[in-house]
Amino acid sequence: MTTDLTAPGAHRATDTGTAPTPGPGTRPGPASGRRRPPVLAVIAVLIALFSLMPLGYVVAMTVATGWDTAVALIFRARVGELLLNTILLMVLSVPLCLVLGVGGAWLVERTQLRGSRFWALALAAPLAIPAFVNSYGWVSAVPSLAGLWSGVLISVLSYFPLVYIPAAATLSRLDPSLEESAAALGLGPWQVFRRVVLPQLRLAMTGGALLVGLHLLAEYGAFAMIRFDTFTTAIMVQYQSTFNGSAGNMLASVLVVLCLLLLVAEVRSRGTARYARVGSGGQAAPGRMPLRRLHVPAQLALLLLVVLAVGVPMWFVVRWVVLGGSAIWAPDELVPALVQTLLYGVAGAAATTLVAFPMAFLAVRRPSWFTRSLELSNYVTSSMPGIVVGLAFVTVSIRFLPGVYQTAFVLVAAYVLLFLPRALVSLRSGLAQAPRELEEAAQALGVPPLLAFAKVTLRLAAPAAAGGAALVFLAIVNELTATLLLSPNGTRTLATEFWAKSSEIDYAGAAPYALLMVVLSAPMTYLLFQQSKKAAGQ
Repeated sequence: MTTDLTAPGAHRATDTGTAPTPGPGTRPGPASGRRRPPVLAVIAVLIALFSLMPLGYVVAMTVATGWDTAVALIFRARVGELLLNTILLMVLSVPLCLVLGVGGAWLVERTQLRGSRFWALALAAPLAIPAFVNSYGWVSAVPSLAGLWSGVLISVLSYFPLVYIPAAATLSRLDPSLEESAAALGLGPWQVFRRVVLPQLRLAMTGGALLVGLHLLAEYGAFAMIRFDTFTTAIMVQYQSTFNGSAGNMLASVLVVLCLLLLVAEVRSRGTARYARVGSGGQAAPGRMPLRRLHVPAQLALLLLVVLAVGVPMWFVVRWVVLGGSAIWAPDELVPALVQTLLYGVAGAAATTLVAFPMAFLAVRRPSWFTRSLELSNYVTSSMPGIVVGLAFVTVSIRFLPGVYQTAFVLVAAYVLLFLPRALVSLRSGLAQAPRELEEAAQALGVPPLLAFAKVTLRLAAPAAAGGAALVFLAIVNELTATLLLSPNGTRTLATEFWAKSSEIDYAGAAPYALLMVVLSAPMTYLLFQQSKKAAGQ
């Protein structure tokens, strides 16, 4: 499972009160700003309906199973065991990720920590290591690793950056006058942090916690490697033993319900408070607190965290590469896996960005309840684990489109549904930052509307679109479960080849694939980190 750092609904376009300018699919006219572009609206509706296919699959399978059978399969001891494992994993892992993410962000952004720039990047680095590679490294270090606490260890070390990155971005742009006012009223440093700073981190914390929770529900490889049973690992076992069996479908329905409950909980926890600064004048740079005698313990704590999250897995990846020697670098296996990973990554990133455009354009230029509803459908689908999306595509393609089953088209379509919000958020941000007045000026000079849009708006939005595509590429490189279910016969990606080797306990043979995945992921992780800093105005 890979990584999306924007919580559903966290960014919303605002209407400035001016009439929107004509865009693709509209004719200029006095009323054109009051109606949605018909072509883009139809396309966006079709995309939204397509994105709801996995949810429809779960509902249809539940209905087809029958009420009595569904109740018997859901309310059984095995489901209770999986539910208990899931709840304990989330109850233990999410708070630890919040503590580490917020604590690391506060040390880096708000204290006089030496080497803060290095630590800022080092704390984001674990995102470059897929969770199943992290698990592989720790199993190499401690072969007896298994069970709940092992799952908590791998989860926290893999996913705390999902809280750290948005928390650091928020802390870096908080208005220090609020803290100064609180201090002037006699509050101590800890009281200022608890009563002023922490409430301002509410959106970052709830969004980060949501992402961590969704990753915990979706992760397969990391937990299978340490023999910790979750809904995702149990569904995969059921799928492998009885293809499309009722027991697996009911487990998938419970898993989807848990994902939807997480989404609802995150929305309710945001509250209605305003977090924007309103008023004249510029905002001063946030002050940094001296650590004094806590400086050395803080450095050691960060060093320990980075060593556990990055050092241990990478040490054993490199160690297995060295132990395996030249024999594990088989070009006839590595080159096809690398080429196919790159091809699927590029194709999936391009398709996802293209599909995201109609919805992003409507969200920016025609904001309404209609466009918000369309966006929500994509967030609901992207919150579902890859195994549920994969099972939906398997079932639909076999029953209705058998000719496309196990083709590259189906796999790329699944990638689009899984990672659409990553491209949507970035593209929407780029379109929002492209002043429509420039497009109007081009049209006033005689440039046709479509050409003006392409030359002005698309050019300005291109960097954001490229950033979103890069994030989708990163997710595809590290995606495992949907790829295992949907990839055509003979397909080899870095993730699936790594999984095949490691499942055979050929850890040396799996090491080159793990190393290549990290090498491909590192630049994208750096780009994600830079985007978060840019969003904070740094």
